[in-house]
Amino acid sequence: MAGHSKWANIKHKKGREDARRGKLFSKLSRMITVAAREGGGDPDTNSELRLVIQKAKDQNMPNDNIERAIKRGTGEISGVNYERFVYEGYGPGGVALYMEMMSDNRNRTASEIRHLLSKYGGNLGETGCVAWMFQRRGQLVVDLDNTGLDEDTLMLMAIEAGADDIVTEGNLVNIYTEAANMEEVRKNLEGEGIEFVSADIAMIPENTIELDADTARKTLKLMDVLEDHDDVQEVYSNFDIPDEIMQEIAEEV
Repeated sequence: MAGHSKWANIKHKKGREDARRGKLFSKLSRMITVAAREGGGDPDTNSELRLVIQKAKDQNMPNDNIERAIKRGTGEISGVNYERFVYEGYGPGGVALYMEMMSDNRNRTASEIRHLLSKYGGNLGETGCVAWMFQRRGQLVVDLDNTGLDEDTLMLMAIEAGADDIVTEGNLVNIYTEAANMEEVRKNLEGEGIEFVSADIAMIPENTIELDADTARKTLKLMDVLEDHDDVQEVYSNFDIPDEIMQEIAEEV
């Protein structure tokens, strides 16, 4: 995912997400609750629920939290009724923003997101204004340092497991699949002893916009504040940042 992926990987390396673990668990709980409400509480028959539960376990979310979220979704215990929706818009330099939301108050969320975008050099757009720039795909991220393998060997294993594209960024390898095949590819690679930094269905940009240093800093600041918002479940963009600029920014973090 070009610059977006590079930035996510840098944050992973620096452990910045650990400071947001409580917020991350809250977002995962919402996702589990909504998936259970819409498709039932049995992960064997609800593929979306199964995927989100695996994502929660990857983040070491306690099983008790997962079970409570499922029960809220199935109505066994009371809870807030969240609605899911998508916002689309633009950031600094005209980069595309595709935001997956969950909220119990859509009007409040719209006002807050519009304010954040305006404050940090972006704006909301009409439905469909940027969705066409992205493709929904499976994305598995592997830290090559943890595999004991060289890049060529891992890439060959990924292709044999059913992946259709591999992009390396430093020591992190992004393995892309068809969305419907992501779980199968993951299981195949896990069978070979591969562990993942993350595994998810993501919106991958088909083309990217390269940013200069000033626009890159503004864009990454906007990404941070959006990702930190309680109602933003995922935010995707199509920016690309040259390695030398990304490294310079990373050293400032």
